Parts: sequence; C-alpha cells; structure tokens
Amino acid sequence: MSKYEKAIELLKQLIETPSFSREEHKTADIIQRFLISEGIKTERLGNNVWAKNAHFDSSKPTILLNSHHDTVKPNSGYTNDPFQALETDGRLYGLGSNDAGGPLVALVAAFLHFNQATKLDCNLIIAATAEEEISGKDGIESLLPKLPKIDFAIVGEPTLMQMAIAEKGLMVLDCVARGKAGHAAREEGENAIYKAMKDINWFNKFSFPKVSETLGPVKMSTTMIEAGNQHNVVPHECSFVVDVRTTDAYSNEETLDIIREHVSSEVNPRSTRLNPSGISKDHPIVKAGLEIGIETYGSPTLSDQALIPYPSVKIGPGDSARSHSADEFICLSEIEEGIELYIKLLSHVITRNE
Repeated sequence: MSKYEKAIELLKQLIETPSFSREEHKTADIIQRFLISEGIKTERLGNNVWAKNAHFDSSKPTILLNSHHDTVKPNSGYTNDPFQALETDGRLYGLGSNDAGGPLVALVAAFLHFNQATKLDCNLIIAATAEEEISGKDGIESLLPKLPKIDFAIVGEPTLMQMAIAEKGLMVLDCVARGKAGHAAREEGENAIYKAMKDINWFNKFSFPKVSETLGPVKMSTTMIEAGNQHNVVPHECSFVVDVRTTDAYSNEETLDIIREHVSSEVNPRSTRLNPSGISKDHPIVKAGLEIGIETYGSPTLSDQALIPYPSVKIGPGDSARSHSADEFICLSEIEEGIELYIKLLSHVITRNE
C-alpha cells in the first residue's frame, strides 16, 4: 500500500471509533498499533501517543509534528451515521474526518516518509494527542515535559493547507453584576440586569487601542446570560459569560486588567493559560512555506498552539469551516495533497542547518 492508501485506511478506523475528549483510549490504541506495524517504537502517556524518527540524534534540532485524535460529540443535524467512514464522490464523511483526522494521518504519512532517513539535519517527533477540543490538561500540555527539547512545531489542523503564523488566544469570562432585590411593582431594589446591560454594551462597543498586525483586534462576545427567578422580583444578581479572543498585542493578563478597569461587574476568567501565539516571518519554516507558494494568515480559531511554548505554525488539509458541522467530511484529494505538501515543506527545512 502507498503512504496515501495507508493514511486513508487509518483515518477510516479512527472515524469508526468514538473518541470524545477524555474518552480517546481506543483511537490511541489504533494509532499506536499502526505505528508499531510500521516498525516504529512508540511511547504513550495516557491517551497521547508519540514516537521519534529512527535515527534521532539529540545534538540536532527537533521538529514536533502534532495533531489531535479526540472529537466533539456529533450534533443533531447529521443525516449520515457520524461513526461510519462513508466514501462517496471523492469525499470521506464521518465525525473527525476533517477535524482533525485528515491532518493527523497526513502528518503521520509525512513522518513515515522521513522516518528511516539517515542524513537529516533535524529530528522529527510525531505526537497524536488527546483533549484538544476541550483544551484539557491531559492532552499536549501533559506530554510536553516528557518530550526531548523541541525547536519548533507543526500543528495539524484543517487550514486548506494555508499556514497560520499567528493564532488568537482565548479567555472565557464569568461575569456577575450585583444589585439589590425588591418588588417589581414598587420603586424598590437595584436591578442587576440593568447593571449587566451597561457592561455588556461596553463589551460590545469597546475597541482595544492596539491592533495586531496578523490577528487584528481583540474580539469580545457576550454569549450567555442568566438572571431572576420570578416575574415580580427585581433580580439582585445577573450572570453572563463573555468569550474573549485575544491577540499578540496584549497578554491575556493585560487584556483582563483592561476589562476590569472598565466594567462594574465581577469578572473571573476560567483560565488565562490559552494564550495567543505567533512566529516570526523570518523563521525557516515560514520562509520555506513562502518559497513553495503556501499562503500565510492569522487564525481566529484556537488549537493546541495555545499550549505549545515554542515557535509553531498551524497547517493541514481540510477546511476549518467544516469543523463541528453536521455530515463532516474531508476530500480525499485534500489528504493526498496535504501529505505531499507536508513532505515538500519539511524537505525544505529538514535538510538545512538551523
């Protein structure tokens, strides 16, 4: 079988094996068995599977090839069986086919292409990781301390094989506006909903002074709200949730400080660890991409890049617009082209001295 055929067969097995975040042990087994069948010595931490190229040399720079094998749960709009790998009209349907099964198997195929090479200027590590869809602590974050020194990473996500050289971070804010309860029929109390409305309007209207060259402005969206428990009582509390997509113009902590300066509601981030990321346009991997005609852009969506502490790019076959959609699919031609482009991109870097 060709590397493309092996990749498609592996992807079909992954599609047909449920792998919701924190429940990926069966797909981890599949990936590990596949690599072992190719003569590769694997290592595993929880549901994260990784391997080094056959002639790994710790004196050389190391490139991490990373993608995830967990999925979200299928939504109610599916007309196909989400766990059936349905191949039709040049497309492969199924949950996780596009996000991120296609990028994962294409990276695995590229790793296999270079695995036995003896005269590489860089090492390769392939890592199929868990819990990306929930930014879980038992995914890439738990694996990184176990890996050898990494110089940069290629993160496999569906980007139409364009190269994301920057990615927005994420903070989810739990906000609470507090007032005073009273009877709705009388001039009593202090309505927490009205206080929340003022802050929500600020989130909607405010523009941060600094705008990122690659990622644009910080984006804030109020996405949930809850208040009151009966019609005739002025609510003393109104809770709302704000989704904040941060940029490299501000750290998450700086963004949070600015928000707290401007709103009266209590603001508590669920986490500040999902930071924006970026890589210099002068980095060898970016230059290599530009040399072979790959377009670059700043990504508004989050990936494991947010948890990777060294330079990285995000690139892969498939289309981010299909991710988490009903009847998810990836084109077979996209996977084939993705494998070849990964190999071409790595060839430009892996034979150059850093």
